[in-house]
Amino acid sequence: MKRDKRPVDGVLLLDKPVGVSSNGALQHVKRLYRAAKAGHTGNLDPIASGLLPICFGEATKFSQYLTDADKRYRAQIRLGQTTDTGDAEGRLLATHPVRVNLQALQAVLRQFVGEIEQVPPMHSALKHQGRPLYHYARKGVEVERMPRRITIFELTLLGFDGHSLFEVDVHCSKGTYIRVLAEDIGRVLGCGAHMAALRRTGVDGFTIERSIALDRLDAMSDAERDRQLLPADVLVAHLPRIDLDADGAFYFRRGQGLWMPRLQVSQEYRIYDEKQQFIGVGRGDRDGRLAPRRLVAQRHECRLEFAGKTL
Repeated sequence: MKRDKRPVDGVLLLDKPVGVSSNGALQHVKRLYRAAKAGHTGNLDPIASGLLPICFGEATKFSQYLTDADKRYRAQIRLGQTTDTGDAEGRLLATHPVRVNLQALQAVLRQFVGEIEQVPPMHSALKHQGRPLYHYARKGVEVERMPRRITIFELTLLGFDGHSLFEVDVHCSKGTYIRVLAEDIGRVLGCGAHMAALRRTGVDGFTIERSIALDRLDAMSDAERDRQLLPADVLVAHLPRIDLDADGAFYFRRGQGLWMPRLQVSQEYRIYDEKQQFIGVGRGDRDGRLAPRRLVAQRHECRLEFAGKTL
């Protein structure tokens, strides 16, 4: 029997398991919540596990802030083997002897910290002429890709077996492909490499410790699952806050700009009403106004309670 969908709003920090695609996890969770609208905030390949924030309802209006955010991963990289996908699921292309010691590995890792260029892999969801690159890769078609600038903020060696397998912690900007990073490290070391395993441990200020596994979510009641949701404004917690009085909130909710000449031009702000209810996001414009950008629908003006606490 098909259950009716319901208006669910909020953010779920999901720990996606290995073997499930991001869209597969999204659709599974969407069915559990009977949510009318939902979306995830950054693709994780089936080979990868870890933090996959999922936005429901009104929170989807602010999901781009996490899509564009920095990420953190723990990756296992195997030296001496290259594959056609850059990871352990691909077809083995070549093997090479590995003559790498700890000092040489650490020296090469330091070369990748900072702003670097990456060529996106063919086995990726990046679009070319309206289709993802993996569509062409599966047909054996190679598409020319331009290098893109990304930033590796931190690249920390967590362990090395002394021969061919090592683990790193990576803090990187959006658009970073860890598979490509593994291949590039192997290329510099002269022995080739591929990504053996990957786990996303952080997205912006959210960490894997705050997430919930899919099997645990399956076992919960509807009320227990609802208590796992965070309010939509957690997605914009990094923005400066502005509290409006009742009149200002009334007009702002209706899409009207407010005269605030001291605001920084082009700076975005998270906006609350006189009851500390989240209204949406505004931006300072050149006319000295706070202009609405994204607004929460008025039917969601009340604050929800999670685990007995008003958020």
